[in-house]
Amino acid sequence: MNKDGQRNQKKIFVLDTSVILYDHNAFQNFQEHDVAIPIQVLEELDNKKNGNDTRNFEARSFIRLMDEFSRNSMVNDWIPLNGKSKGSFKVAMDTKTTALNAEEVFGSEKTDHRILNAALGLQEEYPNKKVVLVSKDICLRLKAKALNLHAEDYETGKIKNLAELYTGKTDVDKVTEKLITQLNKQENLPAESLSVPNYTNNHFYILKSKKNDVAGFYNAQTQQLEKVTEQPVFNISPRNIEQAFAIHALLHPDIKLVTIQGNAGTGKTLLALASALEQRKFYRQIFVTRPIVPLSNKDIGFLPGDIKSKIDPYMAPIWDNLKFIKDQFADDDKMQAKIDELVSNDKISIAPLAFIRGRTLSKIFFIVDEAQNLTPHEVKTIISRAGENSKFVFTGDIYQIDTPYLDAESNGLSYLIDKAKGHPLYAHITLQKGERSELANLATELL
Repeated sequence: MNKDGQRNQKKIFVLDTSVILYDHNAFQNFQEHDVAIPIQVLEELDNKKNGNDTRNFEARSFIRLMDEFSRNSMVNDWIPLNGKSKGSFKVAMDTKTTALNAEEVFGSEKTDHRILNAALGLQEEYPNKKVVLVSKDICLRLKAKALNLHAEDYETGKIKNLAELYTGKTDVDKVTEKLITQLNKQENLPAESLSVPNYTNNHFYILKSKKNDVAGFYNAQTQQLEKVTEQPVFNISPRNIEQAFAIHALLHPDIKLVTIQGNAGTGKTLLALASALEQRKFYRQIFVTRPIVPLSNKDIGFLPGDIKSKIDPYMAPIWDNLKFIKDQFADDDKMQAKIDELVSNDKISIAPLAFIRGRTLSKIFFIVDEAQNLTPHEVKTIISRAGENSKFVFTGDIYQIDTPYLDAESNGLSYLIDKAKGHPLYAHITLQKGERSELANLATELL
């Protein structure tokens, strides 16, 4: 109800293709309001339904949903959505209004302008309802507003307050010297020893006294405070306390899901890969992957050569990290040969994310690099396929996104960090200090 006691105005939300490719179930997330899908969106989805990429999966899933909902109805009529307090949906046909024509204003060469016309047509047909274009495309939203058409981003899955995104660690000041001495000596203390009002499961704490600091970890399983030591993994030593926290989480047997967020050069992928190699005997395979984000948003099919030649440029950063680890054993020919053998026997597999469909993900150390380029639904899909005795690690920089319809608030990594915090199987750490080189730090801090 509004201030005058009147029922809130019912709206019609018009969904762009970018919203469907972000979340194929989006049309069911608008509560009691109606949802329209322009016919041009179906045309674009038809062109994207083939392939192994996640956007192809989203397109196919949406088309199946449309078929299921409209089995006994015409899609250009309003069809009630399932569930209480739900509105209806329809496919909006290509129309041109008497007042405004987006194709005349912006040109007729783009499908986007026909989508605008579909929304304008609904606005003219239903003057008593507020018509809102929903799109992940900022430019399309601006064009809609230029035509006096309400437009907004798709909000489901967005982090509302990014400044308060979970970091995984807390500084605790004014800790007594006695407690720090006890933790250093015993390495485990009852949680109540530290006067923290509310512990977060699998959270890292930096305990500070006037003279000394010590790093601790609240173990969700034992409900004790563990001392965190700076231990190396596969000849890679942590260079700061956050990296030590990351290694602690990556090696912890009770933690099955880890996220590591940080700027370029903070060591996210290197630490994840080195920790996987350190624990290689406990897993059937180490699988390292990343989503492919082609240049100019074109499919890798445009690149020359066979499939290996097409994907190698995208996987190069992971191979670089593996080579760096191998270089730490420059005087150990036996270990270098062992790493080569792991690769040749496919015990270490490095491949694009689209190539894992249909694989059994049991007893696998699974690393997803550049996870900020995934949608929340993609992250959910990946984790839902985890088998027994597997460990999943997502790394990325939420401020360095390469896909056009994601941002720091709406990407899958931010979503996962926000939703999973506090779960007893999950741990997170944000890496802040760049360790690549002083010159790289200069670029991050000053440019």
